[in-house]
Amino acid sequence: MESRTVEESRVETAHIVRVGHLNGAGRLFGGMLMQWLDEVAGVVAKRHSRSNVITASVDNLQFLQGACQEDLIVIIGRLTYVGNTSMEVRTDAYVESREGIRRPINRAYFTMVALDEEGHSKRVPRLILETEVQRAEWEAGEKRREMRIRRRKEGF
Repeated sequence: MESRTVEESRVETAHIVRVGHLNGAGRLFGGMLMQWLDEVAGVVAKRHSRSNVITASVDNLQFLQGACQEDLIVIIGRLTYVGNTSMEVRTDAYVESREGIRRPINRAYFTMVALDEEGHSKRVPRLILETEVQRAEWEAGEKRREMRIRRRKEGF
């Protein structure tokens, strides 16, 4: 079975908050940020699986702080765990100052599923863990997976 490193599929994007991205309170609309996060998670999963992917779930979506018009939003996505057909992608969003200082505003974990040409789930490459941080993320990903399975069984 093929294997790939975490860094091979890592993604970093940047967006400038424009007027059309704002909610009624003049802050970045949470739905817009969620779209950007989902796109980043999809690219990470697509790079790793080298196939089309779909979003199966989003866990632990935390809005830590808001963002305003003209803020620079940086989103980083990376794999934390892979199963047979699914991949967990951690996304972290930051507001980056003109000095390059990043302030976290959001974190979420997306479960993405790889698809074959007929739209059926397919096996994904194994994940090569190279650092202690990556191994810790993997262990946490296993726990989140167990919680997702338990919630699904219980109807949540």
